Amino acid sequence: MTLKFQRNPMRERKNGLRIGTGRLVTALVVVATAVVGSAAAGTPALELKPGDHICFIGNTLADRMQHHGWLETMLQARFPQHRLVIRNLGFSADEITVRPRSMNFGTPDEHLTRCKADVIFAFFGYNESFGGAAGLPKFRKDLEEFIDHTLGQKYNGHSPPRLVIFSPIAHEDLKNRLLPDGRENNARLELYTRAMAEVAASKGVPFVDLFGPTKALYEQATEPLTINGIHLTVEGNRRLAEVIVRSLFGGAIPGDEAYLQRLRQAVLDKNLHWFNVYRTTDGYNVFGGRSRLKYVDGQTNYDVLQRELQILEVMTANRDRRIWAIAGGGDLQVDDSNTPPPLVVKTNKPGPLEGGRHIFLGGEEAIQKMQVAKGMKVNLFASEEMFPELVNPVQAAVDPDGRLWVAAWPTYPHWNPKKEMNDKLLILPDDDGDGKADRCIVFADHLHNPTGFEFFAGGVLLAQAPDIVFLKDTDGDDRADLKIRVLHGLDSADTHHTANSFVIGPDGGLYFQRGIFHVTNVETPWGPPFRSTSTGMYRFDPRTWQFDLHFKIGPNPHGDVFDKWGYQFATDGTSGTGYYVAFPKHGTPKQLYTKRFRPVPAIQILSSEHFPPENQGNLLICNVIGFQGVGQYKFIDQGAGFHAVEIEPILVSSDPNFRPVDLEIAGDGALYVLDWQNPLIGHMQHNLRDPNRDHEHGRVYRVSVPGRPLMKPIKMKGRPIREILDHLTSPTNSVRYRARLELTGRDDFEVAKAAAQWAEQWDPNNPDHALPLVEALWLHQQHKVVNVSLLKKVLQSVEPNARAAAVRVLREWTPKVPDAYEILIRAANDEHPRVRHEAVVAAALNPGPLSAEVIFAAEQWPTDQQLEYTLREARKEIDVDAYIQHALATNRKLSPAARQYMLKNASVEQLLKLEKSDAVYRAILTRRSVPAAARREALLGWAKLAGREPVALLLELIADLDRRQQTDTLGAYADLVRSFSTGQWRPHLRKVRRLVHGSRTAAARRLGYLAWMIGDGHVDDAYAYAIKSEDRFREFLAAAA
Repeated sequence: MTLKFQRNPMRERKNGLRIGTGRLVTALVVVATAVVGSAAAGTPALELKPGDHICFIGNTLADRMQHHGWLETMLQARFPQHRLVIRNLGFSADEITVRPRSMNFGTPDEHLTRCKADVIFAFFGYNESFGGAAGLPKFRKDLEEFIDHTLGQKYNGHSPPRLVIFSPIAHEDLKNRLLPDGRENNARLELYTRAMAEVAASKGVPFVDLFGPTKALYEQATEPLTINGIHLTVEGNRRLAEVIVRSLFGGAIPGDEAYLQRLRQAVLDKNLHWFNVYRTTDGYNVFGGRSRLKYVDGQTNYDVLQRELQILEVMTANRDRRIWAIAGGGDLQVDDSNTPPPLVVKTNKPGPLEGGRHIFLGGEEAIQKMQVAKGMKVNLFASEEMFPELVNPVQAAVDPDGRLWVAAWPTYPHWNPKKEMNDKLLILPDDDGDGKADRCIVFADHLHNPTGFEFFAGGVLLAQAPDIVFLKDTDGDDRADLKIRVLHGLDSADTHHTANSFVIGPDGGLYFQRGIFHVTNVETPWGPPFRSTSTGMYRFDPRTWQFDLHFKIGPNPHGDVFDKWGYQFATDGTSGTGYYVAFPKHGTPKQLYTKRFRPVPAIQILSSEHFPPENQGNLLICNVIGFQGVGQYKFIDQGAGFHAVEIEPILVSSDPNFRPVDLEIAGDGALYVLDWQNPLIGHMQHNLRDPNRDHEHGRVYRVSVPGRPLMKPIKMKGRPIREILDHLTSPTNSVRYRARLELTGRDDFEVAKAAAQWAEQWDPNNPDHALPLVEALWLHQQHKVVNVSLLKKVLQSVEPNARAAAVRVLREWTPKVPDAYEILIRAANDEHPRVRHEAVVAAALNPGPLSAEVIFAAEQWPTDQQLEYTLREARKEIDVDAYIQHALATNRKLSPAARQYMLKNASVEQLLKLEKSDAVYRAILTRRSVPAAARREALLGWAKLAGREPVALLLELIADLDRRQQTDTLGAYADLVRSFSTGQWRPHLRKVRRLVHGSRTAAARRLGYLAWMIGDGHVDDAYAYAIKSEDRFREFLAAAA
């Protein structure tokens, strides 16, 4: 990989996380001096007073400061006797006037009042800077109004706050080909920094330039000071903190390294508690829409959880006192005995045991309640009885060595402050291959709400709403010693609905889902913040830091999987519905299967050499209420789309506590099922602190097929690239997936070079070689190395699914492939509808001069439900009519496909302006809303061009429209029939009468009667025929009217 996560841990705990402390002291002194010297003349000095309450507000720069702790550490060290109370109110992607929050989160003023702010450090400007020069007037006005408003408040109850305005930091050039170099950003940031300085000076408030000093810091640093160009590492925040403190107060930061580190640990402990006040998870239940739901005795979540916030606030204040003690050269043991007591909650679902407790079967005993598919068996792989750490398992994944990992969530639904915050990421090795876990390794502890994880770059990407963190073991002891927050702003309004179902796609993106109540606010190096309230599937590229909504699904999506060819399927947890994710950012024409049960927490595709052929490629669906088990569905091709039909379940249990929440194929090829094992399920149905929400149980069951050989676990971690590539020929999806995961930690160009050489042995004319070719292409896509020759080789495959996969790769590569649109046009003419579908999607997502031609080409082929939908949605992205109008206006010759599309879809006015031809005349004549004169002119013109008699041609046209049952068009033909005389119709009366006798539609028969009467010059014969039948006579009368 090219994106190198620096070894700058964000939090150190007893698990041994390292502290990054490399510093360029001399350079810092120079920079700090330059900052002080550059302060605008007359800028007021900031005076801190004993007991001041200081609040940090602003964007991700401020948000990240609380997790690194350096600015507060240095403020407390600089003023050790002041007993400063510091609270971080930073929030990812905030702007001065745009600060989206989930329901009832509270306004900025309310939170500043809650904190009794005496001093406010405001960090804005980065996100606003994307407005460029054109946005400066508005930004100046917004900043002026913000300053006026803030200075007009008395958050502390008696005096206006002292406000300090900070500029954005500079964008660091990481010399990373996958990230912006910062030149464009820095040009904008410099403009906005200057504007902020001018506004601050005009308002008489202190201003600190962070832009210039950070540019200097970047130039002098020997290691990157940001993770992505815009978000500081721990060391970067340390150096910035020194700049800020020296700029505001001058002098040196007192204390040696040991003192500062001890003080910082106290600050981080306090910040952790404060973070869970200000950014409390499950906010929708703490203060939002569900907080007022009443349970036993009318008690609400609001009652219970607001008390917990009070407890946390006291605990935060207790930790302030320890900070003050350490800052003053001493220490203090934190005593939380002064917190208010938590409220007692009664269960609304009591069990039969004493105290309303529920009955729990032992892990082995519970197997007796299970029914397993014919020929299969289930055994207990791991349980809380074997490993006490295995509590509330919520998601599983399998590492490149085939070992099962499990996220344990004992704090569910979120941390109770009177208990330990100790969610974990566990490894469960089966050392002797007997189908039972032999050890439980704690890879990481002291986590919170680990609702999703996946392997990447030699480590793990883990959800900890509102963030995604990267964990890595750097010394080989299976313990995480590196932790980096890589993404902020996912929101945490409901942990039931927050980021889940992590999967790395064939393209290298991290896909995850999140549900309702959340407001996403993500800051990126690429442009304005990404903001969304949509439920659905999101995509984060951990190499480029690009972030987007991928597919809308809701209200509470859980379950995401790619099949062997890269087709993606997803489910919604709440409704239990399933979808083929065929068109990013668009919907779907149908559900994937007929829903029988809900709610669904996870899905998987059964692919394992251990299982029999009839199970291969089937969709597995976990369900946790009613049907408590793992359902099984067989895919059926439906042209460009898919359908799945339910067959025999893999596993079902009558144990009411059995809750299968995730499933994986591990290294031995068996199916592993996580059992949440809980009598209560769901956020809304019970108080969040219902005592019967279990925090003591958790199981992993293993489904296998006796008599069939297990797979031999493959160890890939650290193995040579060429050796790993050979595993991409495995028929088992998970083996190939783990190979790709292992390679995410290797050099991009080395992987691409090796993959290209490896792909030379595969023949596109051999169907057995199609999948290895696709895998080689996916590695290039994942590692961001365009290989046009390999792309074209896969496009020549005899396997249509391989060609479709290649077109999906081209979707991303289009800007970098010179003949991309020509390739897409050829793909739109592919014999297989799925390839045509992918071509249309690629064209729609890459608007260009020939995108419309791709749609025109696909329109010429038969369609189905999925392809019709795809074409319809594509036309919303590509204005094909404007394309045609422009071509006509500029006298550009239309392609045959474009001409056919135009003839089918162009307006009558457009058709009448076209150069006349058989096709144009026919198009005019087959439209309903055509002026009578124009229709007659078209018929006469067509007849002349064809050397035919107009009436004979008209009869053929009526017969053709009758066969097509285009009754609307036929209904407009009466005037055209009347426009010809008796003499013109008489020679054709035999065909006219045949039209009356044999037409399929009443509209055609009515025209026949009309032509008969005109050709005869009287009504007698037609009347005599019609009077013999009531239906005939009705049609005759209609014709004669």
